[in-house]
Order: sequence, then C-alpha cells, then structure tokens
Amino acid sequence: MEIDMTAPQDGEAVWVAADRIRFLGGLPGTGAELVEVEVPPGSGTPPHSHASAELFYILEGALTLRQFPAGDEPPVTIQAGPGCTLRIAPWQPHGYANESGAPVRMLVLLEPGMTAFFRDIGMPAPEARPDIARIGAAMDRHGIAMLPPAA
Repeated sequence: MEIDMTAPQDGEAVWVAADRIRFLGGLPGTGAELVEVEVPPGSGTPPHSHASAELFYILEGALTLRQFPAGDEPPVTIQAGPGCTLRIAPWQPHGYANESGAPVRMLVLLEPGMTAFFRDIGMPAPEARPDIARIGAAMDRHGIAMLPPAA
C-alpha cells in the first residue's frame, strides 16, 4: 500500500507505567515510527540513556526534560510547552516528567529499538504500581541504561 492512514480511534495503544503510548505508524524505508505519548501529572521516566535518538514534539501541556551531563555537573532542566521540539541524541542521559497539574500530550519519533522496548513492556491498562523488576529486565534486553540516582 502506498498511502496508509491511522485514524484517531485506531493504532495499537499500550501503557508503560502511567503513560499511554499509541503507535501511529512508521516512516516507510526508515524503520522510524511515530508514537503519541500521553503523560499524566506526576508521571515521567527515570534518568536513562539508550542508543536510539528521539524527537519529541509537544502538543499539549508542559513537559520537564532533564539532561544529565557527565561528571558531577548538575542536571540541565528544560521546560517545553506546546509547539516545542526536543531532540535527544543517542546515549544522551535524560529523563522527563510532567510536573504540572495538567496532562502532557506529545508526538515522539522513535527508532525501532525504542518501539520494540515499548511493545515489550507495554500493558493493556495503566499500572498503579509498575513492576520495576519486569521493566528493568526489559531495559537490559533492549540496551537501555538506567542512571544512578543523583546525589
């Protein structure tokens, strides 16, 4: 098929902890896939890094992204609102959080390794208490490195 469409009611959706991830489709010939991520207030990711680059485009809400420099330097905090694009290089240590009182909705362009990770750990409903051991094992399988907690 030369032209394919994912309608608003379509697309595989999974929950990773409290975040809803909907797979919208891939870019033919590249392996890149577009996903929609809904991040409720208080949700986010721990500091981590991975081989895949990422591109975030904020549609709604305010996302806090932290990048973690090497050494003892403090994290760099970036606040991104609607219309902002965030580009994350491969292996750049980072994490995001919704520290606002409203949901964040963003489009994220991902490489195949990250979409495989999300499909691997995705659940059919949000998890009140994520299974950290299950998620950690999946991170190991997909080459995602968790950063140690900040001092």
